[in-house]
Amino acid sequence: MRVRDLPLSSRVVDHFAERGVRELYPPQRAAVDAGVCEGADVVAAVPTASGKTLVAQLALLTADGPGLYVCPLRALAREKYEPFAALPGVDGGISTGDFDATGEALAGNDVVVATSEKVDSAIRNGASWVDDLACVVVDEVHLLGATGRGPTLEVTLATLRRRNPDLQTVALSATVDNPEAIADWLDAALVESEWRPVDLRTGVAVGGEVDFDDGTSLSVDLDETEIDGDGDADDENDPTEVTAALVADAVADGGQCLAFVRSRREAVDLAERLAEDGLAAELGIDEAAAAAAEEATDVDGTLTGRQLADCLRTGVAFHHAGLRSGHRAVVESAFRERDVACICATPTLAAGVNVPARRVVVRDQRRYGEGGMAWIPTLEV
Repeated sequence: MRVRDLPLSSRVVDHFAERGVRELYPPQRAAVDAGVCEGADVVAAVPTASGKTLVAQLALLTADGPGLYVCPLRALAREKYEPFAALPGVDGGISTGDFDATGEALAGNDVVVATSEKVDSAIRNGASWVDDLACVVVDEVHLLGATGRGPTLEVTLATLRRRNPDLQTVALSATVDNPEAIADWLDAALVESEWRPVDLRTGVAVGGEVDFDDGTSLSVDLDETEIDGDGDADDENDPTEVTAALVADAVADGGQCLAFVRSRREAVDLAERLAEDGLAAELGIDEAAAAAAEEATDVDGTLTGRQLADCLRTGVAFHHAGLRSGHRAVVESAFRERDVACICATPTLAAGVNVPARRVVVRDQRRYGEGGMAWIPTLEV
């Protein structure tokens, strides 16, 4: 199915064509067949990178009135706002903790991108634009079951649908484990797919050996020259050195990496360790990495800002919830532009923020929680 065959304006079709989007992926075709361009309620449970954003755009572009895109995180809202704002003939608004536009300031926009907390606030404060909505898209809808954000998202969505019974609802998720239940709750058509544009392999690394789920394996060279504080060679099972070897192997093959650790401090420490490996030179991005470092320096001159800039110059970055929004934006943008070889992050980066990588390394399988150290849920991994 071709994009030009959809009920879109020629300007929008040309806009997508300029970005290489001419044919629909199988999950996108299934969503169109389910009526997403005709006002139907749809739950799309499809893998990451299989085209959920385009499904959302199709729903909002073909709706009979203003639309709302609900995101769980400010970083994701910033990311999603940009492609909507770039659409020809579309006026976009955004409301997050970093970009506050509430009440009547959002009235008149064709598409509003907001966190669920901001939508809840708009409802409670009687914002008139809420009643004018024709379509709402809920991204990462599996967070309905999350402690903390889940109840707010559920009440917000239920309130929107109660106030406007004709509201089209489109729910998206790559990791929801009960799509049938959500589709039943929304009385929506369910689109499920395992199709991916790129094959995904998962594996377990022990020392320098990785065994993948498809029966293949990988060997990486550990840096035997690393010496620990006692003057002895580092153990080959040191997770930091194994991570460094896995990152270096992917970068040597022209790829980028994400490395997840359990805390903010660990993210900084790992980034500073990887900064020793000259990844910018390996990927040929020295000048671009230096430019990203300057952008980070321009955000502020704090210790964290200086640490981030120092890492960026080497082609490495760290990312966690404690960073200023400007720093997070620099890191995410630089990675998408291939100006950073590796991001060392806490799991907040994985919560919907789109930073595609050749390899993802989960160094720490446990993290600090309310009851102390706990295993990361399988759904998150």
